Amino acid sequence: MSAVVTRFAPSPNGWLHAGHALSALTAFDIAQRNGGRFVLRIEDIDVARRSPEYVAAIYDDLAWLGLTWQEPVLVQSEHFTEYLAAADKLIAMGLLYPCFASRAEIEAAADPSRVDPDGAPLYPGLWKKVAAEEIKNRLETGDTPALRLDMDAAMAALRAKIGEMPLTFTEIDENGVARTLRAEPERWGDAVIVRKDVPASYHLAVVVDDARQGVTHVTRGQDIMPATGLHRLLQVLLELPEPVYSHHRLIRWSDGRKLSKSSGDMGLRSLRQEGASAEDIKRAIGFS
Repeated sequence: MSAVVTRFAPSPNGWLHAGHALSALTAFDIAQRNGGRFVLRIEDIDVARRSPEYVAAIYDDLAWLGLTWQEPVLVQSEHFTEYLAAADKLIAMGLLYPCFASRAEIEAAADPSRVDPDGAPLYPGLWKKVAAEEIKNRLETGDTPALRLDMDAAMAALRAKIGEMPLTFTEIDENGVARTLRAEPERWGDAVIVRKDVPASYHLAVVVDDARQGVTHVTRGQDIMPATGLHRLLQVLLELPEPVYSHHRLIRWSDGRKLSKSSGDMGLRSLRQEGASAEDIKRAIGFS
């Protein structure tokens, strides 16, 4: 295997909390133990929620934890053309289609018993087979569509590439034991690949950026694990390298709730202001 490259990829729409510290420290530790590189990415495709203050705080908090990273830092909002180029490849393969449906329209038409791994209604295919003329008319009115992945067509394209063997990924647990797990991209249905408001989705941007940064080990929380199936599908379709994955435990409150940036839960900034040290944080999250 090539040299190990890990990454930490926060979104600058809130203060980092103790859960982020566990993600960053875990990725940094894997790189250090394997003589590899630790890279940083600012995942700010949602530019409306991006704050320069939060970006600066990310750098400050990580440095306070004792982490260093390879420069330059990849900032997603500077790379929209690359995401559109990846989407164009999927369009050329006949795998994306425009969808003008609003969230309310989707919820009204969806089967409430069918949800994606995030708990959202599974897309009911409102625009999947719409005539080209109707799409043209909507575009001429100035409406901007999202671009959705035709999952049926994508799975057929996958089979053309890998045959009938299952799509898998390698998961390394906290004890360093590797397992081969089955990827299940079909659980996401016709997922959004290019949003209406920005020229990418998290799913598209993350696989393009992991390949661009040469990431060999993707380290992130267990809550993101279901997305791995969709990411593996996109990697195969776009002929991108396959990393290995480590989905670490989540830091939770005693009632089982995971930490939330929007609630300011255990924010590193506020803990620092209250006198906590980096070693205090490491002990609190059980990181050694």
